[in-house]
Amino acid sequence: MNGAQALIRTLIDGGVDVCFSNPGTSEMHFVAALDAVPEMRGVLCLFEGVATGAADGYGRMTDRPAGVLLHLGPGLANGLANLHNARRAATPMVTVVGDHAGYHKEYDSPLESDIDALAGTVSRWVRRSGQAADVAADAAAAIAAACSPPTGIATLILPADVSWSEGAEPAAPVPAGRPRTVPDDVVAEVAALLTSGEPCAILVGGAATREPGLRAASRVARAAGAKLYCETFPARLERGAGLPPVERLPRAGQQVAQRLAGVRHLVLVSARPPVEFFAYPDRPSSLVPDGCQVHVLADGGDDVVAALGALAELVGPDAEADRQPLLRPELPTGVLTPDTVGAALGALLPEGAIVVDEGVTSSRQMPFPTAGAPRHDWLTLTGGAIGQGLPVATGAAVARPGQRVVCLEGDGSAMYTISALWTQARESLDVTTVVFSNRSYRILEGELRNVGAEASGPRSRDLLELSRPDLDFVALAAGMGVPGSRATTAEEFAEQFRRANAEPGPHVIDVVLSVP
Repeated sequence: MNGAQALIRTLIDGGVDVCFSNPGTSEMHFVAALDAVPEMRGVLCLFEGVATGAADGYGRMTDRPAGVLLHLGPGLANGLANLHNARRAATPMVTVVGDHAGYHKEYDSPLESDIDALAGTVSRWVRRSGQAADVAADAAAAIAAACSPPTGIATLILPADVSWSEGAEPAAPVPAGRPRTVPDDVVAEVAALLTSGEPCAILVGGAATREPGLRAASRVARAAGAKLYCETFPARLERGAGLPPVERLPRAGQQVAQRLAGVRHLVLVSARPPVEFFAYPDRPSSLVPDGCQVHVLADGGDDVVAALGALAELVGPDAEADRQPLLRPELPTGVLTPDTVGAALGALLPEGAIVVDEGVTSSRQMPFPTAGAPRHDWLTLTGGAIGQGLPVATGAAVARPGQRVVCLEGDGSAMYTISALWTQARESLDVTTVVFSNRSYRILEGELRNVGAEASGPRSRDLLELSRPDLDFVALAAGMGVPGSRATTAEEFAEQFRRANAEPGPHVIDVVLSVP
């Protein structure tokens, strides 16, 4: 058995049975080994950023890693933006990066680069296999590293000669680490401050944005009279009818200041203290109010749900969690705006849908009209690097066949990884992509004002407008085998959205927004 065969067999035995791939010459023995180990599902992506983003979406929906196969340093570099997003989401992932054969590296061939350094910027674990006899054990260690709290990206560098050499054998799985138990005195201290009578807020993220954590957090907030918020960009928020409602902190610093005004204690549960997205002249970077103390109940390496449960028993053992009622808006009519699109989504979102949100400015208000829709998941742009939406939707659909994925996508962001549509068509994935066509990088127009700059002339405005020519997403989708339609009114969008969700496979709706 060669190294590649032992590697893939070890991945399968460790629960990694999907690999999103964009291979090259150095990875050909890995590709060939897929026929020897047919349990591994290989999914071809036309760009490395699609492969890494798809693995992120898969991991968020399964809580176990997918594999990613990348070609040398440049291939890894092409995937770095979505690896950055996955790192911020704490997504478990095993990334295999092919490298030149060890004896070839000294010749500094054109694709030679420092893969170890690149991988280190986004990975919690990096290892280079030195010989075929070691690669399976290295793979088992990579899976354990990816799955041990706090979960993350494990990168295994696979030299070509390690891959093709004989003498390898599969390795047994290595048990992943367990989450830490939050000490009783920490829970008691947080309970004391929540019942002190001073204004408090709880900010949840990570595992606390799933049903068990949300129910416990809601019980705590209700018993203590505390405000309850979710981090601005949760990796996966379970929401909808029957679940505790929780408001995401807004992105805009002024709005965060309004939400947290007067708060004297901010309790973090697997979340970071709120900060401005960027530095702005004459504005503080930290969004924690003056005079507010920050307390950490649990972080990503802790048993977050157990800590919240213990806290709920101390603060209010008889308190009930809030429940969001089933409440859908009326179908909108008339002009197509983000508000009318949001109302249509709230009215028509399928039960069990997985919403991937990269609508940027156009989807900021979408959580409100969809809050009372049937239960669904909401996945966000955790690291702020655009080009995530279409790939994450792809991986989520692979992870959850039979559930409809709804991708809310900005037109500018879509163009970063538009080739994900081809993979969706090839794999017959149930993804409805809603592209908000406002024909500009609208968010940057606001950022110009935020940093005190002005785009008053044609040359500066030209760098923010997506025109000359306008992007045609119906044609782009058709070119990759995906049916597309264009909506210009609220009625057209509702009809097209309903039809797309009723038909199997991927669909694209080009939403031509009425732009003021």
